[in-house]
Amino acid sequence: MQKFSEMGLSDEIYKAISEMGFENPTPIQEKTIPAISNQENDLIGLAQTGTGKTAGFGLPILNKVDLNNKNTQAIVLCPTRELCLQIASDLNKYAKYTPKLKVQEVYGGASIVPQINALKAGAQIVVGTPGRTLDLINRKVLKLNTIRWVVLDEADEMLNMGFKEELDSILKVTPDKKQTFLFSATMPSGVRSIANKYMNKPEEISVGGRNTGADNVIHHSYMVKASDKYMALRRLIDINTDMYGIVFCRTRRETKEISDKLMTEGYKADALHGDLSQAQRDSVMGRFRSRHLQVLVATDVAARGLDVSELTHVINFNLPDDPEVYIHRSGRTGRAGKFGISIAIIHSRESQKLKQIERITKKQFEAKKIPGGKEICEKRLFTLIENVEKVVIDEAQIASFIPDVLKKLSSFERDELIKRFVSVEFNHFLEYYRSAKDINITKDTSARVDRVRKEKDGYARFFINLGTKHNLNTARLIGIVNDATGDKSLSIGKIDILRKFSFFEVEKGVESKILSAFTGQEVDGIELEVQLSKPEAKPRDNNRSGSGRSDRSYSSGGGRSERSSRGDGSRKKDSGKPRRDSNKGQKKRY
Repeated sequence: MQKFSEMGLSDEIYKAISEMGFENPTPIQEKTIPAISNQENDLIGLAQTGTGKTAGFGLPILNKVDLNNKNTQAIVLCPTRELCLQIASDLNKYAKYTPKLKVQEVYGGASIVPQINALKAGAQIVVGTPGRTLDLINRKVLKLNTIRWVVLDEADEMLNMGFKEELDSILKVTPDKKQTFLFSATMPSGVRSIANKYMNKPEEISVGGRNTGADNVIHHSYMVKASDKYMALRRLIDINTDMYGIVFCRTRRETKEISDKLMTEGYKADALHGDLSQAQRDSVMGRFRSRHLQVLVATDVAARGLDVSELTHVINFNLPDDPEVYIHRSGRTGRAGKFGISIAIIHSRESQKLKQIERITKKQFEAKKIPGGKEICEKRLFTLIENVEKVVIDEAQIASFIPDVLKKLSSFERDELIKRFVSVEFNHFLEYYRSAKDINITKDTSARVDRVRKEKDGYARFFINLGTKHNLNTARLIGIVNDATGDKSLSIGKIDILRKFSFFEVEKGVESKILSAFTGQEVDGIELEVQLSKPEAKPRDNNRSGSGRSDRSYSSGGGRSERSSRGDGSRKKDSGKPRRDSNKGQKKRY
């Protein structure tokens, strides 16, 4: 393995990174630094989040920048403000002893005026989010005609966040003669398309298997009923006394509800979601980075681009529908050579989704049991005792209080005194877990639940007038149902998404609640039409639309009306048309 001292870095850069503790490069750095330093090729770097990509492209670019030229020579594009600030901060640290070098970050959510002034003063390297970068280009403040290097960092995340048009517009105004470096954890078709369009015969460097989880992350799964998920989350936080982690949820509402519950019950937690202003977001992240928060509850969108080191746990309160999203989530722990734990709290109908993630990531989940009340209390008690043993006594600070304290406690025997101190710290745990039930679902129980479901057909099937044409997918449909009903404990069964309409199942007994919840509801200007549908029948493959099917074993088959549906989602007579009210002869709208 080459050391940093052998990579041809300038004395100034080597001195700076040596002070930062850099000795041996990570695998991605070992491959990319020589490639960028010694070749003129474009480069694609595939590596998981947290593997050291910033130094991988940053060090060789810093080493090659013309310090006597104040024009912008490198542009680094990344998905979020947080990552933008992190990359700029790292580059400035590497350039600590290179005083002529200027790195300028540009991002939205902040005043554009200081950024304009800084660019006018000159910056050899600009790190920016796509939206603000394009804005500055359109204002003719940021000029990319002198660019020698373009870096697309977290390219898959930028596409996931909808920045394709901005990326196209930015890349079109860069010179033909330049080097382009694309870094990504995954290589979906959209990223491959950008590479094919804007890169010239790129060299591809891959560290670790594609679409696989990091080697130093352990994966655990816990199976409980959907209604017991919050209880399971709380127990996992209680048993892991050193937890410093992120809890991932599907929707903003769920994120806020869970964080509010945790905070109300005394946990050091807060939420990160799209409804927060930039100032609120900065405040939450500041407290989390300084460890004043133990748990951050977040949506995937809100957490994109976060760079927080030393996370011990990532908890999936809901499994994502896309296995690549799980890879991103779990990759936020187990960094810098440390081990981390990725937890999935699942219910019985998510077993297949878990197996799919295992197959894609090539990682096996260890099925664990949610701890019981006694186990949690024992762990908390002995953690308290260990903390007492390790505490550092500052004699000078407490000396003046000791005589009065001893006098106050002189009436207690040693054993009685210990019991009282333990009780002060511990009574609330004992009270909460006094009658704690076992909330685990075993494989046998899960199989029995599925069998009972099939035998009793405990789900009602609904029609909704949204499909893939309206950008509907499984996750979005679940979010629409959750938001409309305001009830996250509803058990949602099979989902079948077609082009112009879809079907979904919800546990029986709440049909009226579902129908009334959707009355007058709209999505993207479309008045929602939700109706009870006939029970599903045996699927018929030759009548599928194919475009909207989920990887889960959902069926689009129904009674006669559903089986007659054409692939384009249009309806003929008796072909899935919503039933008419027998009294009025008009369609009901829900």
